Amino acid sequence: LDANLCNAVDKNGRLIFGAANICNHFFTLDFLTNAILPSIGTMYHIARKKISYWDKKRGKTITPTEKSNGFKLESFIFDVFPLSQRMALLDICRDEEFAPVKNAPELGKTDTPEIARNMMSDLAKKWARDAGVQLVNDNKDCGSICEISPLVSYAGEGLRGHPGGHKLHCPFTLKGLYEK
Repeated sequence: LDANLCNAVDKNGRLIFGAANICNHFFTLDFLTNAILPSIGTMYHIARKKISYWDKKRGKTITPTEKSNGFKLESFIFDVFPLSQRMALLDICRDEEFAPVKNAPELGKTDTPEIARNMMSDLAKKWARDAGVQLVNDNKDCGSICEISPLVSYAGEGLRGHPGGHKLHCPFTLKGLYEK
C-alpha cells in the first residue's frame, strides 16, 4: 500500500486497512491432503530479488544494491486460502491478544521480549483497574511489571473480590492457588 492508503481512515477515525494476519492458522488433515498437496506445484509466484553472487574476476561476493538480478519461486501460507471451501476470521484487539517476540532485545527495535512483557503488564493493570482495583506506585519508568496468572484469570474475569483487595502495589503478581 502507498502511504495514502496505509493511513486512510473511515468516518470513525479507524484505519480502513487496519487488519493484519498474525499467521495463526488451523487446517484439517483432509484439507491439507485433498486440497493443498495436489495443488502445491502450481502455487509459486515469481519474485524478483537481489541475489548475492561470486564474482570470479574480483574474487569476492557481490551483493546488488539497486537492481534485482534474479528470480525466486515463492509461495505463501495465504496462497491456500482460495482452495478452502470454508474459512473464518477472528478479529482481535491487538493490544490484548498479540505480543510477538521476533527480535532480540535492542533499543529502538519492535517485537522484543521487553515490549511483549510491557504489553502483558499493561493488560494485567487494565484488568485490575476494570475490576475496581486502585493501583499504587503504577509507574512504567520504575519497571513496575505486573502479572496476573492465567490460573487466576484468562481474560480479566473473576478479579473482583480477589485476595489482592481493592488496592494493589505495583509491581504485583497475582498467582493461582497452587502456584509458588
